[in-house]
Formats: sequence, structure tokens, C-alpha cells
Amino acid sequence: MPTHPEPPNPALIFDTLLAYQRSAALRAAIELDLFRAIGEGSTDVKSLASRCKASERGIRILCDYLAIIGLLQKENGQYRHTPTSATFLDPASPACLAAASQFLGNSTMSEPCLRLAEIVRKGTTVLPGDGSVAPENPIWVEFAHSMVPLMAPMTGPLAAISLAGLSGAVRVLDIAAGHGLFGIEVAKQNPQAQIVALDWAPVLEVAKANAKKAGVEGRYALLPGSAFEVDYGGPYDIVLLTNFLHHFDHSTCVGMLKKIRAALKPGGRVVALEFVPNDDRVSPPMAAGFSLVMLTTTPAGDAYTFRELETMYREAGFLRAEQYPIPTGPNTAVVGYLS
Repeated sequence: MPTHPEPPNPALIFDTLLAYQRSAALRAAIELDLFRAIGEGSTDVKSLASRCKASERGIRILCDYLAIIGLLQKENGQYRHTPTSATFLDPASPACLAAASQFLGNSTMSEPCLRLAEIVRKGTTVLPGDGSVAPENPIWVEFAHSMVPLMAPMTGPLAAISLAGLSGAVRVLDIAAGHGLFGIEVAKQNPQAQIVALDWAPVLEVAKANAKKAGVEGRYALLPGSAFEVDYGGPYDIVLLTNFLHHFDHSTCVGMLKKIRAALKPGGRVVALEFVPNDDRVSPPMAAGFSLVMLTTTPAGDAYTFRELETMYREAGFLRAEQYPIPTGPNTAVVGYLS
């Protein structure tokens, strides 16, 4: 049977122009602790308003809107969780992602979007200086605290990829460690692994606390400072470079990879975690769309294709690069090998 194109529909235009309401409604519900209240049995407007210390009119309209966009269910005047909100928005769930709203809704991340046309004209962020990658930017402390729920599911697969083919004592440098979860997971999977976490000193306090909580603090050292300036020491078997390269232009990335190569043992490897779009740069949607985040918040960052990352690795002196999609998240591990 012949297929017919969809007729023109203005709904997509209006939905997109009003999309800011969706993020505002979700952040408001998280701030009001609405999802916890529903999970604990407050399901009507009156009880929810009392529990959330809000007006009944406001709660009714907010909950109705959340039902419209699929984050709540409504039946006979009662609001219930959807499977998605129960799993990812109720604080009682171990998979709750609500804390991520603190970083993703941070003004550094959101306000540049209000000036997107200006940014597109310039080709770079309107944030002052180096934007989100300015030295000791406090948003990275917020990242370390609030993005753990999003990052945690990816730590197991990334650690397994990093350790593949290696056994016994290994030395690991975790650059831009943030919350520290990736290096900590390597230490958990290999009881002989020694981890050195590199980041700004205030951020490393978060990583240090997470290492202690995980029981690996005895094998977890701190290296405060800029990844571009500090002496890495070494040599290392593995260098972790998670959520880093996309913040910078091609030449800066190559320079960083050269510095990493010099700190590796013969046969060592660097393991980057990146949003890697296909060559068409429009799929898969989340990885490809991440380039807009880099346009608005950094001077020259981007979401790089594997072909582009492979070129960087080769220019930095790595013999080969391989990509490993992370099954528990939208990211890809890109591993550069010296042998």
C-alpha cells in the first residue's frame, strides 16, 4: 500500500514554543516534593495541597498538567504515579533522578538558551570567559552532588570496559572525577586497583565522601587542580576521561590526549565517556542533541562523532580507538589503546 505524508500540523510548533512549561512544571513538582507525597498516599487535591504546603488551585492545575504530559495518572479526581514517575521521580525509589534537576536547571545551563539566536550568530556561548568550563566553576560541585542518579547506572559497564583484559594491581587516573563514581567502581571491581582522582578541590570533597561510603578510601588518592596544568604523575594503566572532551575544540582535545598518552604505561589505555552521534549528526536524538548544550554553554565544545574522536586519538599517538555503547545510558565509551 502506498504511504501518504502526514498533513501539515501546527501542533508541533505550539508544543515546541510552550515546551518551557514542561520543564518548569517538573521542577516545581520536585521542589514541592509532590512525587513523594503521591507515593506515600496523598492523592487528592486537598491532601496534596496540605502535604506540599501549597494552594489547592495551584496543586490542581499543576497535577492536571503533569497528567496531560504523562508524568501522572488521574482518575475520579485522584492522582497516581505512572510507572515512569514511580521509578524515576519518587524519592522512595532507588532509581530516582529528581536530584538531577538541580544541575540541569541551573542558570548557567538554562539561561543562555534565552539568547540562542545571538549564540548562533556568534558561534559560541554568551556566558562570560570560558563559560561552563571556567576554572573552578561552582556548577561542577552541583554536578557532583546532583547527577549521581543519572551517572550511577553507567559506572558498572564503563568499569568493566576499562578493566577488560587487565588483572592484578592497576593504577588508574580519573580526570575530572566529579562525584568519583567511575573510578570508585573500578576500585570495587578490581580490589587491587589504586585510583587517583583529579578535579578542583571543592569537587574532590564530594568524590572523597563517595569513596569513603563505598569503602575504597584506602585506595583512593586526590589530585586537586586543572587537568590541563597539574602533573599527572604515573605511569597509569588506565586513564578515565568521562564527560570531558565534548567541552573543548578538536585541537584542545588532541593536546589533552597527548598529555594523557605521556602518563600511560606501555600498553595502557584511555577510556572516554561521550555523547557520540552518528555521522548524520541527527541520530540518535539524545546524543546528537547534546551538541546544542555545548553550543550554549562552552566556547567551542561539541558532540563528536566516533570518526572525529578516532581522528583525535590517532593524532595524539594512540594506535587504535574502539567504541562501546553503554547499555544503561545514552553515552558511548571510546577507548584509545597504545597497543
